[in-house]
Amino acid sequence: MRLSQIKPNQLTDEQITKLLYHSTSDDGKAGDCIFVPGSSKAVEYKVPKAIQLYQDGRANKLLFSGGVSWDASQKPEAVMMRERALQLGIPAKDILTEEQSLHTKENVLASLLVLDRAFDLHHLHHLIIVTSSIHSLRVWLTMRTYMPPWITYSLAPVDDRSTKEENWFVSPHSRKRVEAEVHKLVHYAQIGAIIDEEQSLE
Repeated sequence: MRLSQIKPNQLTDEQITKLLYHSTSDDGKAGDCIFVPGSSKAVEYKVPKAIQLYQDGRANKLLFSGGVSWDASQKPEAVMMRERALQLGIPAKDILTEEQSLHTKENVLASLLVLDRAFDLHHLHHLIIVTSSIHSLRVWLTMRTYMPPWITYSLAPVDDRSTKEENWFVSPHSRKRVEAEVHKLVHYAQIGAIIDEEQSLE
């Protein structure tokens, strides 16, 4: 069924797992840039994964996106991620930042200009997305909705300790996060904010 037709409250745990976790494996392709949208735990989990991909030669540029501040420093997510990457030895010339966006759609839209200035969009072919498994499908669909159609994507998910495929349903807090993501996906498909694609839940 299409994403917009899913009734989130009627999904089993197995169906939720298939929707969010079984379409996010990494195909291993190299790309032009590694795209990292911010989150409260991005510095801890996403930055090391992005750096690993960079060091493995998957892409020679990193783009950290996000304008939300999560601590007393009031620094945007992108700045915090950049600082951590620099501490871990990534050259400043290979780091791009987008520091205005406040949510996923804005991560994509605001990053368009950054990518155009860095690459010229018509020269950009493949992006590697580093975010959590539960966020990957929404980021991927959002990218495909608003980015130029010739750009393709690899998904390189990285999870915190409580929202892995094997344990997201264990604690009430992680279950709430995962179920909220399903509701967002369905809602955004229903209002036309992301591509409304067929999803196999069987």
